[in-house]
Amino acid sequence: MTGYRLMITSLLATTLAACSVGPDFVRPDVPVPEAFARSPAKAAADATPAVDPAFWTTFGDPQLTALVEQALDANHDLRIALASYDRANALLRGAKFDHFPTITARAQGSDGRSSSDQVPGVDRDARDAESYSAGIQASWELDLFGRIRRGVEAGRADAAASAADLAAAQVAIVGQVARTYFDLRGLQERLRVARGNADNQRETLRLVDARLRAGRGTEFDTARARAQLEATSARIPALEAQVAFDMHRLAVLVGRTPDALVADLEAPRALPELPARLDAGTPGELLARRPDVAAAEQRLHAATARIGVATADLFPRFTLGGLVGSQAVDAGALFERDSETRLVALGVDWSFLDVGRVRARIAAADAGAAGALARYEQAVLLALEDTENALVRHARARVEDAHLQNAASDSARAAELAHVRFEAGAADLFEVLDAERTRLQAQDAFAAARTRTVVSAVALYQAMAGGWPARMPVDRRVGRRD
Repeated sequence: MTGYRLMITSLLATTLAACSVGPDFVRPDVPVPEAFARSPAKAAADATPAVDPAFWTTFGDPQLTALVEQALDANHDLRIALASYDRANALLRGAKFDHFPTITARAQGSDGRSSSDQVPGVDRDARDAESYSAGIQASWELDLFGRIRRGVEAGRADAAASAADLAAAQVAIVGQVARTYFDLRGLQERLRVARGNADNQRETLRLVDARLRAGRGTEFDTARARAQLEATSARIPALEAQVAFDMHRLAVLVGRTPDALVADLEAPRALPELPARLDAGTPGELLARRPDVAAAEQRLHAATARIGVATADLFPRFTLGGLVGSQAVDAGALFERDSETRLVALGVDWSFLDVGRVRARIAAADAGAAGALARYEQAVLLALEDTENALVRHARARVEDAHLQNAASDSARAAELAHVRFEAGAADLFEVLDAERTRLQAQDAFAAARTRTVVSAVALYQAMAGGWPARMPVDRRVGRRD
């Protein structure tokens, strides 16, 4: 009964004296502005929140939506992030088991014979010895000073950080899919412009050739018209290559071979219309959504908890052990009444003589927490910078877009008038060629600017990290979504 009293006493001591050494985590108070400097006024009736759920659906392009869905399920970077998330959760489950006793079972049988030199004067048969034993052993660390609790706390924070990393990877991959898709559509529009201008210049060359044959033109005019056609035609292969690159990139982003989407994407589609204004919300709302900020906060939490793990080594570690079993010289006698064995023990392990190493580990944990704090504060600042830049880029891109749209429209009209004047004999060929070159440059610049505007909207949505689905990629090991 003495052993049982010892166990009860230890349990009571655990209940009454248990505490967790080390600092408790408190979210750092990082000052942030009340509003973004470049955010549109919230009172604007035409403002659309930048945190619409599943923002890619607001572009109204079913093909983009399908690509995003495929990427969320099959992108390899997301599967890597999922594996890290699974690993962190497995480690957390393992750490939680430290709260409970470690129970093991063992059994042993032996048949030995001593030599006559070891036991002189003993008969051969008497030198034989058999031994059999079986038992269950338990060992339980009494977490009086919170070493285990702090370890579980750190593991839980690590798992939360891995979940935030996975969300951040989703933000990055979906943004990359949308940017690449719109870049592809913009390149296809630029390719259409180049091919259309080449056709117009080819017609101009035909007219100049006809005038030369009729004796009303010169070889100089023909050479200039042909040179401009060749220069325009030379733009087409580079654009075709960039179109192919984007198709290959999209295929890899959705987890397929580079050639898998060529047939699906070769038909051009128009770039989408955007809302008149995008409301970025407030910096405080932003920081609550950004997964990179959440990951940095959880890693700071884990680093803080590990200070407690290291600090607990300054105090004694109590371990409660027990053994229940049976031991006999004959296998048939195992588990009989007189063969039973038992043991209850309380162990104390205290490394107070090794305090220098313990304090060094505490100092290392403190430094790790200081670094994690700096990384958290940096993550906050980078998130604010990212959003401010996205707001500026999108606002300026819209202004550029509007000017270049007017320039493209006016240059197309000027080119038409130049042709009319040329055919009427009121203008020379140089005026026509100059107008056609200006039209090509203006239309190409407008197509590129339009693409930048849409891509800047994607970057703003991505910076705001709003509306991202709480979902996991497909776990290929079991063929299901975890």
